[in-house]
Amino acid sequence: MKTRNIGILAALFSVVAVTSTRSALADEAALPAETLKAQTATKGNTEVAKGGFATAAPLPADEDPREATEASVGAGGLFSSGNARQVAVTSLGKLRLRRDEHQFTTLLSANFARAGKKGSTVDTTVENYQGMIRYDYFLTNNIALFLQTSARHDRFQGLDLRYNLDPGIAYFFINTKKQQLRAEAGYDFQYDVRRNESRVQTPVPPSTTPLPLLDKSKAQHNARLFLGYDNKLYESVSFTSGLEYLQSFERSETYRLVFDIGLKSNIGGNFAVATTYTMRFENEPLPSVEQTDSIASVNLVYTLF
Repeated sequence: MKTRNIGILAALFSVVAVTSTRSALADEAALPAETLKAQTATKGNTEVAKGGFATAAPLPADEDPREATEASVGAGGLFSSGNARQVAVTSLGKLRLRRDEHQFTTLLSANFARAGKKGSTVDTTVENYQGMIRYDYFLTNNIALFLQTSARHDRFQGLDLRYNLDPGIAYFFINTKKQQLRAEAGYDFQYDVRRNESRVQTPVPPSTTPLPLLDKSKAQHNARLFLGYDNKLYESVSFTSGLEYLQSFERSETYRLVFDIGLKSNIGGNFAVATTYTMRFENEPLPSVEQTDSIASVNLVYTLF
């Protein structure tokens, strides 16, 4: 009889012990991780310099700057009739692909406008088209070699064509998928094909002697410096800016500046509104052409992927 009672007591004790253990584990699992760490006993030693190779944890796929696919198109316009007649159209397109050390970028933009009063001739007031193709080869995450080529037609800067070829090296002070700060240095080859009306030179008074026409085309060799910053830290807003300086090798007093800035805000789904501003300055422009030329535009942008 005593043996049977002892067996029953042992069985009850086992059940209670198992139940208590499960309850304790359940309570422990319900506690926040920080609470568990705070209650962990120390081992009595701290290691801050461990032998062997130090390895970094891989970046998440959506944060890795070595993998990127971006494509977007945008367009904007203004149309009026009646006392004032006007049509203005602006458009842009961008594609960027990054795979490991290779990156390909292309940009396209067009701006066109015509305006006139009622009863008068409608004239073209803005006409320029631009395109750029660029390839980067990343030696490290912070250093890249690049080759960039661009072409521009700008009626009111007196250019049928301005072609630029720019090899160089880029250093990224910040290079993540959501934020980039880079400086570039290199060589710029520029080839201009001028409009006929922009080749006419006006004599400086009191002289009235006609001056010869400027050459139809001209090649220039320049040094190029560039500083650019892109910020996509917030999902709904992105910001980009750049400043380019071109210094002629042939004439120390000849230089050009190009500044651009843009802000894009999502309005729903893949649609966003983008506001851009570009300023171009030439200290020795063609005759009858202003030194400073600027364009501000607002576009509705659709992100393809």
